[in-house]
Amino acid sequence: MDTGDWIRRDTCLWELPPSGAMRVPVRIHAGPALMEAMDEKVRQQAANVACLPGIVGASHVMPDGHWGYGFPIGGVAAFDGARGGVVSAGGVGFDVSCGVRALRTGLTDAALDPVRRELADALQREIPAGVGSQGSIHLDGPEMRGMLSGGARWAVQSGWGAAADLERIEEHGRMEGADPGAVSETARQRQRDAMGTLGSGNHYLEVQEVTRVVDAAIAAAWGLRRGELVVMIHCGSRGLGHQIGTEFLQEMLASAPAHGLHLPDRELACAPIDSELGQRYLGAMRAAINCALANRQILTHLTRSVFGRFFPGLAMPLLFDVSHNTCKLETHTLEGVERQLHVHRKGATRAFGPGHPSLPDDLRTTGQPVLIGGSMGTASWMLAGTAASEAVAFSSACHGAGRAMSRQQALRRWNGRQLVDELAGRGILIRCRSSREVAEEAPGAYKDVDAVVEDADRVGLARRVLRLEPRITVKG
Repeated sequence: MDTGDWIRRDTCLWELPPSGAMRVPVRIHAGPALMEAMDEKVRQQAANVACLPGIVGASHVMPDGHWGYGFPIGGVAAFDGARGGVVSAGGVGFDVSCGVRALRTGLTDAALDPVRRELADALQREIPAGVGSQGSIHLDGPEMRGMLSGGARWAVQSGWGAAADLERIEEHGRMEGADPGAVSETARQRQRDAMGTLGSGNHYLEVQEVTRVVDAAIAAAWGLRRGELVVMIHCGSRGLGHQIGTEFLQEMLASAPAHGLHLPDRELACAPIDSELGQRYLGAMRAAINCALANRQILTHLTRSVFGRFFPGLAMPLLFDVSHNTCKLETHTLEGVERQLHVHRKGATRAFGPGHPSLPDDLRTTGQPVLIGGSMGTASWMLAGTAASEAVAFSSACHGAGRAMSRQQALRRWNGRQLVDELAGRGILIRCRSSREVAEEAPGAYKDVDAVVEDADRVGLARRVLRLEPRITVKG
């Protein structure tokens, strides 16, 4: 990206002042290397977001930012409904509440070694993954409504997991304000047999080893140490969330003139927060959040069951679960005044700092775990939310490394079978039903995750705690 007309406010903060129809500035939180590597479309998309009614503060881009649908991926924007603010389906994304959860194991890589291949095979066999994947769970009408309104709480009540898990999940496992009635029959049908499945793309279940500890005090408070194995699960609301996004984007686009909205980009279709359409979308989107929370909860239960056969009595407590494609109504202080804002995070993770009332007691001293998933064959990170993060970008942080090239470009460059063999040579077992999926998600198709989290740390979005490297990866 050409930085010629950007104002460099700090080492990792670039600002594009308002011009034309922009109501607020654009702020990109990245060092020079990541900033210059971003494509120009990030600038245009972030500037378009800055034109939307009711936006406050700034249109933010995280250090892993790259262009997406409407909003850049890694985009954060807050809107004030009392001042004509809007809600945008493009600002949430199609995979509503895609997110990451981390499970502690207490195991070491040496303990894993005798059963590594058998465990990898069992996880692939019993964790449905891939395009159109279906599980053994079939939801009838009442069960579907219960899942959409109850989220992970519904899953626990149905026998998947323990009540103790709920305290370690964003929104305590259930998103308030969900409206199952706003979810179409088509969306429900797409999800009827898809609960407890990973899906495809960059979704995965991964066994990882803590290889570096940056903040020993926080790591210890989280019960983690160097050499310990962690399981990360990365997935979302599957076909239901995608259908909700598709349907409401079309409806928002068609209704824009009636709401007096002049869109800088069709992909930024939106509706006033206080409109009937805006409220209906929020109800459906919150139901999709519950779907994703329930899905990850079921996957957790399946994962524990597999591990339990190899390591009888293993507890695998949940550290945390957090989403990165949402719109949440939150209280934030802006210009010294507390305000109720609808914060869109697309490819960005909530990062509440120490003392936040939504966190469990033992996490209030450390700040919220911020789970940064890597790509197959690359490192992942755990960071902690900071007190400064609210003022920087509405308590938000990056969610991953961010793509450096498209899936088509990756397919032209890498061979999936060769990648599996190369990674096996590094001690990383890949289990994937499609060599095409492996090539699309090649490690080299993503930015350097270490550079991304270093910039996030420097700017105050979140604080680095520990680095993890993959040992087993199950993908769609």
